[in-house]
Formats: sequence, C-alpha cells, structure tokens
Amino acid sequence: MTPMNQRYNTQEHPFHLVTPSPWPFVTSCSVFTLAIGMIFLLHIDNHQPGAGWGNSTGLILLSFGLTSLLYAMYRWFTDVVTEATFEGHHTLKVQQGHRYGVILFIVSEIMFFVGFFWAFFHSSLSPAVSIGCVWPPKGIEVLNPFELPFLNTLILLSSGVSITWAHRAFLAANRQQAIIALGITIMLGLIFTACQAFEYYSAPFSINDGIYGSVFYMATGFHGFHVIVGTVFLSVALWRQLHYHFTRQHHFGFEAAAWYWHFVDVVWIFLFTTLYWWGS
Repeated sequence: MTPMNQRYNTQEHPFHLVTPSPWPFVTSCSVFTLAIGMIFLLHIDNHQPGAGWGNSTGLILLSFGLTSLLYAMYRWFTDVVTEATFEGHHTLKVQQGHRYGVILFIVSEIMFFVGFFWAFFHSSLSPAVSIGCVWPPKGIEVLNPFELPFLNTLILLSSGVSITWAHRAFLAANRQQAIIALGITIMLGLIFTACQAFEYYSAPFSINDGIYGSVFYMATGFHGFHVIVGTVFLSVALWRQLHYHFTRQHHFGFEAAAWYWHFVDVVWIFLFTTLYWWGS
C-alpha cells in the first residue's frame, strides 16, 4: 500500500490552489451593510417624520455590519495563517506572487491619496472668489504646523526607524529584538493616533468649514485610518512572532506589514509638508 504521506502529497507545482472559502462573500456583504448603515446615520432629517426610525435603523445596520466584518476578517485571516504556517502552501513562488500583490495594492493606495493632494493643490494654487481668492480661506484659523503636527511627524518617523530595526532582526533571526522593535512600533502608532484624535478635538475648524476643512479632514482622516489598519497589521505580526510562526526565510506576513507602514510614513511626510506647513 502507498504510505499516507505519499498518498496525498501529489502536487507537482509550487502554486497554491486555494480551496473555496465563504469569507470573501461574507466580507463584501458586511462592508455593504456597514455602508448602508452609515448612509442612514448621515442622511437623517430630524424635522421629518420617521427620523428616529431611520437613525435607529442606521445604528442597527452599522453595528451588525461592523460585527460581521470583524468576525469574517478574523476567520479569513486565521485560514490564511493556517495555510501559510501549518499547511506549507506559501512556497517561494507563492510568496513572490504575494509580494507583487502587496506592491500593486500600495500603488493603488498612493493613487487614492493623489486625489486628495490634487484637490488641495487645485484649491490652494488658484483660490476661488468664494473663499476670498486667498489660501487659507478667510475666516479659517489654521493649526500651527510646528506644535502637535510636528510632534506627530517625529513620532511616525521614529516608528519607521523601529520597524526597520524589526526587519533587520527578522533577517538576523534575532527573535527577541524583533519582538521588542515590533512592540515599540505598535506603541508609537497608538500614540500617533491618540495625538491626532486630540488635534481633531481641539482644532479651531471642522470638516464643514468649506474646501479647507473638507480637504484637511478627508486627507488626514484617511491617513489616520491607514495608521489604525497598519497598527492592527503589525499587532497580528507581533502575535505570530510570539507564537513562532516566522522564520528567517519565511516571514512575508511581517514584510507586508512593514511595507505598508513605510507607505504610511511617506504619505504623512507629504501631508505635513503640504497641508500643515505650506498650506498654512
């Protein structure tokens, strides 16, 4: 009889043929439900009958969409980690494909932020008459770029140094240093998010204050969202490192998080230089 380990290991190519999974479909439905809930919450006229019903419906849809999204993410990520770490499906060829995918994803994110920078330069280089033909617009009290924004810049640049230290530790198979450097990076990311939340709370203008407020909060807000996503990404990498999932040759899960974090760093440098310093 054929031994058990030879009976099923008959794959003669280095590619990963993914088995059917329900989580992409569940994730898309969850995101759709989340978006519908947000629309209900943001487009409610309190002077119309039934406004309270719409508000409660939006809150229910938002809560359900967010809960199901988090659950689907957890299950989907668990499957990917299992395939990579315990089943050995992520061969060198598969990892190469993943690297190309992450690069294309980061390029698409760059183009996403290009739209915000385009709106900023379009409005600031040729201010419209409706905002007084000046930038910043009349009546807008801007933030001092060399106070809290400059501190946030130092924090994020420091996190770029610590994530590079972690990458070097992975390549040197120094598990302890990798854990310490990852922990420092996550801590700096949380501090950055807290500082930005305080900046929003104390800012003298809001997203409703014309083109300046819209561009400022959309650009910095989406960057803050990316920082939160990157922090979660790095936290998963830290958890996997604590559970011995990574090796010197096989740590793409961390590499993808590090690339994403460097992208977040570079975008912030452009945001600080343009929106905070030059735009003020």
